[in-house]
Amino acid sequence: MTDPQRVVVLAHEKFPDRAKTATGVLKYADYDVVAVLDRDNPGTSAADHRRDLPDVPVVASMADAPDADALLVGISPIGGAFDETWRDDVRTALERGCDLISGLHYFLAEDEEFARLADEHGCDINDVRKPHDDLGVAQGKSADVDAEVVLTVGTDCSVGKMTATLELVEAARERGIDAGFIPTGQTGIMIAGWGNPVDRVVSDFTAGAVEEMILEKGDEHDVLFVEGQGSIVHPAYSAVTCGILHGSMADKLVLCHEATREAIHGYEEFALPELSEYVSLYENLADPVHEADVVAGMLNTSHVDDDVEAAEAVDAFADELGVPAVDPVRFGSADLIDEVF
Repeated sequence: MTDPQRVVVLAHEKFPDRAKTATGVLKYADYDVVAVLDRDNPGTSAADHRRDLPDVPVVASMADAPDADALLVGISPIGGAFDETWRDDVRTALERGCDLISGLHYFLAEDEEFARLADEHGCDINDVRKPHDDLGVAQGKSADVDAEVVLTVGTDCSVGKMTATLELVEAARERGIDAGFIPTGQTGIMIAGWGNPVDRVVSDFTAGAVEEMILEKGDEHDVLFVEGQGSIVHPAYSAVTCGILHGSMADKLVLCHEATREAIHGYEEFALPELSEYVSLYENLADPVHEADVVAGMLNTSHVDDDVEAAEAVDAFADELGVPAVDPVRFGSADLIDEVF
């Protein structure tokens, strides 16, 4: 086995709470992360900011980072745009011979300066949010696979669906279940090394992009855990949520929520519905294509400091949904696997 790629993760001014790609890569990817770039917190460690992250140094710029093989863009602003304040770091990385890994909607390989520097220094640019050319519409065949399909759905974007999915995969495998992971977003693709970025495909092909992955892996595993995106009530991202729901033809749904969240992230004029309403919203939307039940809840309590209060919040969440619930990061999800999977 070759050594893991040494990676510097860019997360300026967003680490850790608004840098879910950075934190996801730090927690779950096989990369050897040697530094995090955050001009707001140089001299600290990732573990200083979140107790579930490794002891990786935070530095102010790529010029301060150790030798590495690649620079990975660990944040994605609303709309996936490139922030020009990152240009010096990207330029420095390329001049040092580092490859680029990015999940932005702005493709770094199409930036004239970056393309030129990559060519001069023999670097690769991997824009993981660029879908392949052969995607098509769904054929309604995902339910034909042997595997049980479990989809994480959310009350909002950025509530922890990817984390919940990966924690479920890990817990299932620890219980001896042959579980597979279906990545649908840039962070999941970076972690898994494959996948379709469903929020970048033509809308008619969203369900087809998910179905393609289900059909590829559905006979290799007993259970497939599909990474959800967005929320069915989100004013901007509901379309991708519906596409994944119908394309996966999931058998079971796991509802993810962040404790203390009351309004749509980035669209605070839109209040979240009552939590119990989400169960019927998702089940009724799934039903005409393939019947699916919300069987569990995953509550992100990262903004609750006290463990007792967090446990009480999880219990209240479970009571409101009428299904078992856990915070998979704080308390683990092994018992949930035993109960519902």
